[in-house]
Amino acid sequence: MKNHYEVIVVGAGQAGLSMSYLLKQKGIDHVVFEKKRIADSWSSYRWDTFCLVTPNWQCHLPGYSYSGNDPYGFMVKDEIVAFLEGYAASFDPPVKEGVEVLAVSKESGTDSFTVLTNEGIYSTNQVVVCIGNFHSAPLPPLAQKFSSSILQVHSAHYKNPESLPEGEVLVVGTGQSGAQIAEDLHLAGRTVHLCVGKAPRCARLYRGKDVVEWLDKMKYYDIPVDRHPEGENVRDKTNHYVTGRDGGREIDLRKFALEGMKLYGVLNEVTDSELVFSPNLKEHLDYADKVSENINRRIDQYILDNQIDVPAEPKYVPVWEPGHEVTSLALRDTAITSVVWCIGFGHDYTWIELPVLNERGLPVHQRGVTEVDGLYFLGLTWQHTWGSARFSGVAKDAEYILEKIEKAVLESVPALESNEE
Repeated sequence: MKNHYEVIVVGAGQAGLSMSYLLKQKGIDHVVFEKKRIADSWSSYRWDTFCLVTPNWQCHLPGYSYSGNDPYGFMVKDEIVAFLEGYAASFDPPVKEGVEVLAVSKESGTDSFTVLTNEGIYSTNQVVVCIGNFHSAPLPPLAQKFSSSILQVHSAHYKNPESLPEGEVLVVGTGQSGAQIAEDLHLAGRTVHLCVGKAPRCARLYRGKDVVEWLDKMKYYDIPVDRHPEGENVRDKTNHYVTGRDGGREIDLRKFALEGMKLYGVLNEVTDSELVFSPNLKEHLDYADKVSENINRRIDQYILDNQIDVPAEPKYVPVWEPGHEVTSLALRDTAITSVVWCIGFGHDYTWIELPVLNERGLPVHQRGVTEVDGLYFLGLTWQHTWGSARFSGVAKDAEYILEKIEKAVLESVPALESNEE
């Protein structure tokens, strides 16, 4: 059995497949180890109505782009999986499914890495880690304080309203997952209690175009992290909530409140008899609106600067205000039977036994290149630009990593000895 490769790629999502495509194009010997199966995160850890929030025309991988008949639409979960499976079928990457990488190490003074897997030990000259940032879905300590009679799930394991017991649902968190899952339950007629965090929002359509299209024209998605106003701190920012569902629309939590959804501030405490919230609901709703309006104003300025003829649009006016904020809720006064925790994911790179992680356990890199020669990352959030972890930007990052790999391959080839006397 072959146990040495020039390059080992870890993970077969969009990043790993993109890297494999480029390596294969260059004839560079490699293998892709995938713990489960191609596109598994998309198929196993998304709810049934999940869809992209970026339009299909933004989906570009090396040598492969969206070619359907709805470029301004938004692929749903099964279409995303089919897109990636179609990509793999288009170039037949050397993917080994069901192979989990347990450790990557490199002894001092050696040129090759040792890669321990569940099916044996391999060696390689270069490693590209393509597993993203989201590796675990832990419930918070507060979850232990709920009665065992209440079902609790992380957003990664939520599937549909029918998968939860009958009754009211508490959704904790309003990033993209929280806002969209709350909407999913709301549209199904469930009574939703939503704990609103400090997540921004944006309009779906503004002045005749999708906001994503405007930002693309404004070159926002080309801004590298080292030139972003917030610098590397932007990597920790919660994504704006919006949805591509039913052709795409904005999510306005105030509108949900008018329709009967119960909104609260951040969940602070849980006792046998009540839920305790921070009095910051209004603050968080206002913040989300402010971010959305700031994006719109930047679009307005771009339209003005470029003298683009598009329809005007009135300033957003809040359709609902919280008034007196509820800071405690007696559980006996509700029919809450389940909780969906939409609080983000955990990361785990501890299997990388090399000095490339910071005090938080996150990779230290410059555009995916680490200080350990031959070790790279691809597909991280804001690895280089906003699109680095998305279908829109991973190709450029993969091409950059390819340049580093090619250079290392060339440098490893011994110079031909001169035959001159």
